[in-house]
Amino acid sequence: MATTWFSAPAPVARRARAYFAPVNRAAQTPALFDPSEQGRFSLDAPPAPWISLGWIQNFVRKPMSKTAPVLTGIPAAILEQVRETLQAQVSFEFLSWTKLTMALATGSQHMNLLAPATGAAAAADGAQAAPAVIPQSGSTATSILLTSTDAAKFSPGSIIALDIDYTGQTGFVGTPVAGAYVRQALTDVDYIRRITFNVALVSQVSTSGLTLAEPLPGGAPVTGAKLQALTGFVDREGGSFYQEWSALFALEGSQGERIFFYYPRLQAMAGAEESTLPLNGKNPQGQSRVLLKAQFIALPVTDPLDGERAVCYRSFLPAVNALM
Repeated sequence: MATTWFSAPAPVARRARAYFAPVNRAAQTPALFDPSEQGRFSLDAPPAPWISLGWIQNFVRKPMSKTAPVLTGIPAAILEQVRETLQAQVSFEFLSWTKLTMALATGSQHMNLLAPATGAAAAADGAQAAPAVIPQSGSTATSILLTSTDAAKFSPGSIIALDIDYTGQTGFVGTPVAGAYVRQALTDVDYIRRITFNVALVSQVSTSGLTLAEPLPGGAPVTGAKLQALTGFVDREGGSFYQEWSALFALEGSQGERIFFYYPRLQAMAGAEESTLPLNGKNPQGQSRVLLKAQFIALPVTDPLDGERAVCYRSFLPAVNALM
């Protein structure tokens, strides 16, 4: 049978899908996406270290770079143009509230609300926490072994954070993602567990420990790691810390073609903001879905291919048998 070739129309796609991966903040090393090797991945199962955040809406890319003419001669005429500034912005709305979407949608530090100790004084970002427990040897990313006494402190459906004690460290802290930058030594031994992204949902509790519904992002507990329960999350308007992540946005066309927008480094550039989407038309008195609005500025990287600086890579993978 002869192969059928066709002229590709403009892609028809649904909403964009968002994937994020942590940047090594200390080394300023972003996560890499190679469309030639990874471009056909299952959109429901992205390659490591990318984390799927599902569908997003109102995805807008805005190039902000400026060019300037180089003039020569009398009268002056444009000889060529040069890129004067290199800048780009991205904005969209998350369709779900999770720890990661909350963190990405705020311009500052995002924290865990650790379960409070009995009688602890109230605080805006969480009271003094109940004592942490120590995982037993043999724990994995999905199974946390505990003594029966410690296991009884948790329940199915609870959220846990697992990370090391704070012992006066400065600089970027948190595993496996830098959740804060400490400029001077603090006194809260639980501070790293307050800001860690190493959190997970407990699905089962037994006398020997906890089974998690998803693997801990940081993998098996490291030496010195401890465990605490969470009641939720909190972020602040203000502060000096900026979230920074690598981002990948995917559009899949009806013919199987794919468009990718890869941003090696995105920093949140706006404070926490929400929008509402009425569920019953335009009735302002009815129920509305509360969406997280996110706005980012793209930071440059140096491409090792030729030493040029770039803020975004746009890739297109054509549909099968589409004419070029």
